[in-house]
Amino acid sequence: MSVHLHKEIEKLKKSLLSLSALVETTVHSAIRSLRERDVEMARATIEADVRIDEREVDIEEECQKILALYQPVAHDLRFIIAVLKINAELERIGDATVNIAERVLFMVTQEFIEVPFDYGGMAEKAQTMLHKSIDALINLDLGLAYAVIDADDEVDAMNREAYQQIEECIRSNPNSVSIYTHLLGISRHIERIADHASNIAEDVIYLVEGKIVRHRTEEYRPR
Repeated sequence: MSVHLHKEIEKLKKSLLSLSALVETTVHSAIRSLRERDVEMARATIEADVRIDEREVDIEEECQKILALYQPVAHDLRFIIAVLKINAELERIGDATVNIAERVLFMVTQEFIEVPFDYGGMAEKAQTMLHKSIDALINLDLGLAYAVIDADDEVDAMNREAYQQIEECIRSNPNSVSIYTHLLGISRHIERIADHASNIAEDVIYLVEGKIVRHRTEEYRPR
């Protein structure tokens, strides 16, 4: 690796980690705004998405510049490809937090109802997955990456449970169908955050081993 390429890759790593930290913060803010019915925090979450979008574009442009100027190969090329994919996943997580925050802003205008599901527990699992997926990237930790992928099943199960509970609430209280629909949306967006974290873990596996494990994790799982 040339000295210049090495410097550009190190710069790219720092940019991606900075974006990761920002996204983790917005996920936390979105969930806290839901738990505390905090309008200002919900608005701050939405406003943060502008910075996430800007950084996502900056990172993509950095990757394009490195590809054009240095034509990296082997592991360096895989790293750039992985960064492009992870960058996109992080931006989509930012979009999910915006959707959660927008639903919170609607809910606070409605009459208070008891939330029938533990969104905090589901969100905590999704946040943990995101944090571990970034740790797996930093440390190139395959074991941690596979653990993130495994955890996605738990969040999927919680999403199904939320759907069933809210469906029952709608049947028993049809006048509140609008707010329950928004709660369903929040559950779905938390589940999507977990999906994106799992995708990042798959990208880490690609980076380390050069294997595309999407849809076939078991085939490549270490024995």
